[in-house]
Amino acid sequence: MSPNLEGTLKSQVPALLLRRLFGAGARRDEAAAKQHHGRQAPSPSPPAPAGRRRVFVQTESGCVLGMDLDRGDNAHTVKRRLQLALNVPTGGTSLTFGDRVLENDLSSVRHDSPLLLTRNSIHRSCSTPCLCPVSEDFEQKDCSGLVEILGSSSGSVRRLVDDVASGIMGGLDPVPIDSGLGGSYYFRNDEGDRVAIVKPTDEEPFAPNNPKGFTGRALGQPGLKKSVRVGETGFREVAAYLLDHENFANVPATALVKITHSVFNINRPMNGGTPAHDHKPQVTSKIASFQQFIAHDFDASDHGTSSFPVAAVHRIGILDIRIFNTDRHGGNVLVRKLDGGTGRFGCQTELFPIDHGLCLPENLEDPYFEWIHWAQASIPFSEEELEYISKLDPMRDAAMLRGELPMIREACLRVLILCTIFLKEAAAFGLCLAEIGEMMTREFRGMEEEPSKLEVVCMEARRKVDEWEPFSPSVEEDMDFQFSMDVLGGYSDVIRSPRFNCSGLKGSFRNPLTKLVESMNEDGDDEEDRKEPSMHSSDRFSSADFSTPSLHRTTSSKTSSNSSVHAPNRSADEQLPSSLCFFRLSDMSAEEWHVFVEKFQELLKEALEECKAAGGQRMKQRLGTSCKF
Repeated sequence: MSPNLEGTLKSQVPALLLRRLFGAGARRDEAAAKQHHGRQAPSPSPPAPAGRRRVFVQTESGCVLGMDLDRGDNAHTVKRRLQLALNVPTGGTSLTFGDRVLENDLSSVRHDSPLLLTRNSIHRSCSTPCLCPVSEDFEQKDCSGLVEILGSSSGSVRRLVDDVASGIMGGLDPVPIDSGLGGSYYFRNDEGDRVAIVKPTDEEPFAPNNPKGFTGRALGQPGLKKSVRVGETGFREVAAYLLDHENFANVPATALVKITHSVFNINRPMNGGTPAHDHKPQVTSKIASFQQFIAHDFDASDHGTSSFPVAAVHRIGILDIRIFNTDRHGGNVLVRKLDGGTGRFGCQTELFPIDHGLCLPENLEDPYFEWIHWAQASIPFSEEELEYISKLDPMRDAAMLRGELPMIREACLRVLILCTIFLKEAAAFGLCLAEIGEMMTREFRGMEEEPSKLEVVCMEARRKVDEWEPFSPSVEEDMDFQFSMDVLGGYSDVIRSPRFNCSGLKGSFRNPLTKLVESMNEDGDDEEDRKEPSMHSSDRFSSADFSTPSLHRTTSSKTSSNSSVHAPNRSADEQLPSSLCFFRLSDMSAEEWHVFVEKFQELLKEALEECKAAGGQRMKQRLGTSCKF
């Protein structure tokens, strides 16, 4: 056999195998790659046959591959396709979809869903399996369309995607953004105007392909905020947009996309070999948040806040409370001057909140609300704002996010439900925006961080759930723990408060930051004599409303700190020392969660009365925890 014929066979046979494995998806990838190089307009893809779903699989290193799933496909099939197309090892890995670890049954995977391939252990063999050669056509990986929207989207988002695709086909390269800790890019239309900001999930802070040196963790591990995993800020950006009903807070149009371009950063070669910077730019596909670019004059950190409309500040604050925003600093509130005209509220400035990647954490931690210190936040809500708040339905919002973002974790939805209930009750009770924000924010006393008033209510409600007869202490089942604590040792020196390292607290609820501490060592004999506050609100949510999927039980406050569960089902906080979190939402079963919400609402009235009575006190100074992300 001639050498030329032998080389041709080596490249063509695996290509034929790939086409058989991938079916129509691989043929679309080849056509799209040729269109990309030839700068031809992409033709619309034919509809997928009945039962076929298109998914996007991402590895821990950031590689992304789009593929079509048939009814008979399973996790092994998906891994095999990844191994052949991207030349990545798949031994000792799990295919995850939000909280779920996928095995043979892929029926829970929705169309246009992103999946993540994670390692089962942080310590693995360095050996590489023998892989068959891949033809040059497939070195472009998945190029099926320059921009593909994951899930449903609004008409404005689809128009933006078309504009960006036209700009790419016209040869207009994106512009990297120097500010911030993560990788982000301005994408332009065919006229050269900036129309969208794209943030790849594998270029976030600590992610494998971060272009600014902030690397060191795999996708799915705790990130910049300990309750938000690396690689999961993108869908949170989309969640904030979806929850901004009627564009109440002015959140720009946002979607989750798979986007292909050579401008994206790769810190190491996708398919092995020498470092990526030694070669010409490589066309690669990324999963990213895709947000409309808002033309503005400055941000809130560059301008005095006195000219900001009260209604605009209130609306941004209402959204931040609902989504428990942990990073609302002045830099992510854009300000547009309206010379010669007036905006939505009769003022000459208009505000746009952006950068919501650190909202909806998996557990309550310390939020950051810059607007707490603005005068507008101390003005009572208007009738229109109170009506909007009263119509919010946390269960409907949670169900909507499950449908639109099926990869979202159940613990994040519990945070949404809890904070929306808290906002509705606090607003109905007459608290202003600043008072509500203060109740959610932690304080530093001496060198110790104290739980917020909201966390104290949750801790007491959790204690009542533990005391409820059907939930008496039981032996927890130990499971494998994916991430070693020595890898996360950077968190070990964080200031801890040993007085608040569990949720099993005793004593009266009144004066939460004092009496709860003083009574931790007391016997529980006086519990029977204490009256539980009741709430007679017509808006109170019953346990029947909370038909949420059951989470796997994790380490409770009464079990040993050595017990653990499989990492994909653990919250990000549970992969860190337990003393860093005062209270966990993820360690409750569905039934416990229902009871917890009832107890939380009962205890909330007394906490609101206490806050209202202290409303005239001077706001306490706190240490800021903002991160310009």
